[in-house]
Amino acid sequence: MSERIAPTRTPAFEARLKKRYASERRFRALGLSAILFSIAVLVFLLGTMTFNGIGGFQRVEMQVSIDFTQAGIATAPADVRPSDALASLEAQGLRDVVGYFAEEELGEEAAEELGAQAWRDVAAAVIADPAMLQREESFWLPATANLASGYEGEGSPEMRALAAKLYEQGRLAKNFDPGFLIRSDATNPQQVGIWGALKGSLLTMVITLLLAFPIGVLAALYLEEYAPKNRWTDLIELSINNLAAVPSIIFGLLGLAVFLTIFPNLRSAPIIGGMTLALMTMPVIVIAGRNAIKAVPPSIRDGALAVGASPVQVVFHHVLPLALPGILTGTIIGMARALGETAPLLMIGMRAFVATPPDGFTSPATVLPMQIFLWSDEIDRGFVERTSAAIIVLLLFLLVMNGLAIYLRNKFEKTW
Repeated sequence: MSERIAPTRTPAFEARLKKRYASERRFRALGLSAILFSIAVLVFLLGTMTFNGIGGFQRVEMQVSIDFTQAGIATAPADVRPSDALASLEAQGLRDVVGYFAEEELGEEAAEELGAQAWRDVAAAVIADPAMLQREESFWLPATANLASGYEGEGSPEMRALAAKLYEQGRLAKNFDPGFLIRSDATNPQQVGIWGALKGSLLTMVITLLLAFPIGVLAALYLEEYAPKNRWTDLIELSINNLAAVPSIIFGLLGLAVFLTIFPNLRSAPIIGGMTLALMTMPVIVIAGRNAIKAVPPSIRDGALAVGASPVQVVFHHVLPLALPGILTGTIIGMARALGETAPLLMIGMRAFVATPPDGFTSPATVLPMQIFLWSDEIDRGFVERTSAAIIVLLLFLLVMNGLAIYLRNKFEKTW
């Protein structure tokens, strides 16, 4: 037997080996740098939105004390129907009562800067606690946009001086505004709220999901399990792949040309917005669904057929449950994209000023991204802060929606 010769590590081999190791270290460093850069950008974005959005959840308010025993309001809200309580208080002069006590305490100049709808906050408190009519109560009521600008150091010198004076007296402050989450759009940044747009987004997403998910899943099942392999099927697959990359505004034009032609009285309604976004979301679900169905091992199908299952039972009892987590992943991606879209909804009129929350799927509505777009076009500082607050609400809504989808995906996930 010939003696085995140990390989020699020549200088050239050592140089090549060192070069490969150096290349691997650079690749790892670049990958780590990319991750750190992404995290830094995300932290900067969230930090900026949070810092700017904190003020959006607050509003400038004036303190006014009202002695209801001298207000002359005879009928308590509890004595009338809840739906008529606000009108009853208005008819008894609650608006004038609030203005009178504001002028008595703060002076005529400051009372003029009390928000025009401030009496509604007093009315809401009285309706919630009718016993308030038997005592004196102190309220923090919204100021006008001009006085709010003066409080922020902007606006006219007169407003800045008045704001400084009231602040020194402890009569003016910027407080948390819970009404921002339950009011709708308004022309005054002190009175705007996000609930109308949030409800519109929720209704629109419900329609989108109800249309896009079942149709997309069934289309994926047919193409992957039943459709014959011919040039017509190839053409359909090519069309679906192209539709997934079409700019979103094209779907808006399609919704304008088709849906609003068929239903002209439903402009800016969630049902029209949902159908338009469903067209945009469906190709993403079909592509993700086909990939998930294709990933199910053939042995699953063969085993089910071997024990006597019919082809339909194989698909719906075995293949679909195993592919569902992957299908839900594609649905998450498609719905997240739909939630942040504005271009398609611009085309169907969902940029309208809607001062009341939608009552249903056919009521006029707007959505969160559109509300953010409209507020960002305003020059008032109050709207700038409200825009940042609305972005935070949108991100939280997206986080909750994705969290629910991930929970469902993990719940239905199976291993084999």
